[in-house]
Amino acid sequence: MDSYHIRGGNKIRGEYRVRGAKNAVLPILAASIVTNSQVELIGCPDIADVDNMLEILRALGCKTEKSKESIVVDTATINCSVIPDRLMREMRSSVFLMGPLIARCGEVTLSHPGGCEIGVRPIDIHISALKTLGVSIEEADGLLICKGSKLSGACITLTFPRVGATENAMLTALAADGETIIKNSAREPEILDLQNFLIACGADVTGAGSDTIVISGRHDPFKRFHGTGHTIIPDRIEAGTLMAAAAVTGGKLFLKGAQPSHMHAIIEKFKEAGCFVWEYTDGIYIEAGRRLAATNLVTSPYPGFPTDMQSQFLAMMTTAEGESVIQEAIFENRYKQVPELCKMGADISVSGMDAKIKGVKSLQGCLVNATDLRGGAALVIAGLMADGTTIVNNITHIERGYDKLDKVLNSLGADIRGITQPTGTV
Repeated sequence: MDSYHIRGGNKIRGEYRVRGAKNAVLPILAASIVTNSQVELIGCPDIADVDNMLEILRALGCKTEKSKESIVVDTATINCSVIPDRLMREMRSSVFLMGPLIARCGEVTLSHPGGCEIGVRPIDIHISALKTLGVSIEEADGLLICKGSKLSGACITLTFPRVGATENAMLTALAADGETIIKNSAREPEILDLQNFLIACGADVTGAGSDTIVISGRHDPFKRFHGTGHTIIPDRIEAGTLMAAAAVTGGKLFLKGAQPSHMHAIIEKFKEAGCFVWEYTDGIYIEAGRRLAATNLVTSPYPGFPTDMQSQFLAMMTTAEGESVIQEAIFENRYKQVPELCKMGADISVSGMDAKIKGVKSLQGCLVNATDLRGGAALVIAGLMADGTTIVNNITHIERGYDKLDKVLNSLGADIRGITQPTGTV
């Protein structure tokens, strides 16, 4: 069992260049399928989810090459539209492959996606959108069998602005005859990054970043689309996580490359909590105040406060002065890290999707277990400010979405060691 051993009390200080966004690179890797060509993605994070996506692409017949911060994918050799069940269950993001495989091959067979257990997260919105475009979907023996050799553009109104459903609808619509309009679409920066990639490949897509996206489809898209080079946008959640690390340790940090325009809601909450934040064209600077102040928040789709930053902010509030209330409005199981934080001395009570946090003077280091990606990051943040040593087990969850988090934090002044349990030991 791999773990982080953290000795708390060190201030996070210095400068760090933010990596490419996990939630941008994964759908763009999936989208490369429609090009029937070679694409190069620059600024990719070296994380487990990217490795899993590349393994899926290779299983489909694609060729991949990975260097330090770039990935080359050649999809001309794709020869399969069945996603292996083992790989599908490794991560939620594999669901992005539905749309491009239908567009490219006219069919796809897959199981329900896996990933962090932070809520039910049904894919019914994905399925409804694809059916509107003419995809037939049947379920048999736990598999989804999707076929759509002849698709027609349509008006799709999403019942909730899910990021994945928006992206799947965009990618499927590339192969639909005529115009597709996606209403109540997700507005996240990662959607805009996907649109920019598709435009660079020759697609006709407009509206990303708003609640209405328009795609002019082509029945045979991969004969007209071409490969391209594309730089992935910076990861706003990695940036926010490191801002939290600086805030709880009384530190000062410049996040080079972070985009303030992607992070307004996050930045405002840090200011409310007593931090000083300066926004620049080439990054964000944060400096902790004397003591964090209790701050309430409600998660909501972009441009609201992101659910992917809620766990880290909750950890911040455990030692803030006063009482905070957090309302999680996206996923119903986002508080799995709360019992672990309470082991460290936090005073948190959860009722339904609301959490009440009474700030305590300090946390005490102990053994805790990460149960999901962002909850695991929250435990690391707690360990950075706790007295003594904190051991965070199950860090494979954290490594799904953070590129060498221990090394990053050590470079900024933390005392954190990654420990690998020898194979075959208990």
